[in-house]
Amino acid sequence: MSNANENNPPQEQLPFPVADYRFDQKNEMFKRIIWDETMRSLGQWPTEFDKKVGFRKIDYAFRNASWNLEWGAGYGNARSNFGLYSWDGVPKRVQPWVEAGGPVKESPKEMSRHVKRVAHYFGADLVGICKVHPNWVYSHEFNSMTREHSPFELPEDCHNAIVMAVEMDYETTRMSPNGMGGAATGLGYSDMVYVANLLAVFIRGLGYKALPSGNDTALSIPLAMAAGLGESSRAGFLITREFGPRVRLCKVFTDLPLEYDTYQPFGVEAFCTVCKKCAENCPSQSIPHGDKTREGHNISNQAGTLKWYSNLEKCYAFWSKNRMSCADCIRVCPFNKPKGMIHNVTRSMIRSENSILNRFFVWIDDIMRYDKPYPATRFWDSE
Repeated sequence: MSNANENNPPQEQLPFPVADYRFDQKNEMFKRIIWDETMRSLGQWPTEFDKKVGFRKIDYAFRNASWNLEWGAGYGNARSNFGLYSWDGVPKRVQPWVEAGGPVKESPKEMSRHVKRVAHYFGADLVGICKVHPNWVYSHEFNSMTREHSPFELPEDCHNAIVMAVEMDYETTRMSPNGMGGAATGLGYSDMVYVANLLAVFIRGLGYKALPSGNDTALSIPLAMAAGLGESSRAGFLITREFGPRVRLCKVFTDLPLEYDTYQPFGVEAFCTVCKKCAENCPSQSIPHGDKTREGHNISNQAGTLKWYSNLEKCYAFWSKNRMSCADCIRVCPFNKPKGMIHNVTRSMIRSENSILNRFFVWIDDIMRYDKPYPATRFWDSE
C-alpha cells in the first residue's frame, strides 16, 4: 500500500484528523524498551513477589496464564504476519474446501452482514468495517523477536479492514494496577488472537485474502473510529458506547468487497474536555490536564494533529516501578460502566455535549465512588 493519499479523500473531507505521515513502529513505547538505550532499563522487571495480594506468585501466575494465547501463539505485540496472526494458510483438511468452486460472490452489503455475524459468533463484542487510510499503516515494522527494522506495506488490494473489539472484564479491571487488572488486559489480548484468527480463516474459505492483526501492522484506534466503534479520548484510548474504554482491538485486512461503516461520535470529546478524571488519577501523571495540542511529548507520539497526547515514557516508567501493567485510566473513566438502564440513559444524554450536564455526571460519578479500585482480595474471595 502506497504512502500517497491518491484514492483517499482530502483532509477536510475526513471525519477526524489524520496525520500527514506514517508512524514508525520502532518508536512505539513497547518497542523502544528493546532498542532505545535510554529506555531499556524500564523493560527489565525483577522476577520477585510480594506478600501483598495482587503481587504474589499466585497473582502473577494468574496474570501470565491470561496472556498465554498472545505470548505463546499470537505474537501480535512482537511482529506481524506470524503465529496465529499469520497472513495465509488454512488447516490441511480445510484446503480442499477452499479450492473447490470460485470465490463467494455477494453484494458488499450482504457480505458485510455475514462477516459481522460470524465475527460476533467467534467472540467479537463490537465489529465495524472501514477503508484503510495509508497513514494508519506503520511505515516500518520493528520485529521484537529478531530486532529487524524494515519498511512495511500492506498488499495493495487489501484496503478493507474489519475492526473488532473484545470486552475486558469489568470486575478485575476495577482492581488495577495489580495482577487482577493485568489478567483483564491479558485475557483481552488472548481473545483478540482467537477472534482475529478464526475470522481470517473464514474469509480465506470464501476465496479471499485475510490478514489478521493484533497490535501489529497498523494503528488500531483510528481504524476503530473510522469503522464506527467509538471516539478517541483525553487518555488517547478508544471509548465505545457499549463498554467505554474497556476493550481491546484487533482487525483483519482483506480484499473481500465490503460495505463501510462510518465514524459515529457520541459526545466523548466534549465530555473529556470537562471530566479529566483519567488525568487526575493517573499514577504517573502522564495524561494531559490541559487543552488539545499538535505537539507530542516524544517520538512515541504520532504528533501533528490536534488531540490530547499522553507521555508514554512516564506511563511505562510507572509500569516498570509497579512491576505490573496499569489500567487506572480505564478504571476511573466514567464511561467504564457495566450495562444497565441508568448508565445507558446517561450515555444517551452525554450526546447533547452540554458542559453543565457533563459536569453534573462527573460529580455524580465522584459521589458514587466509581473511581475507587476494588480490593484484589475480592477476586480470590469470590465464589
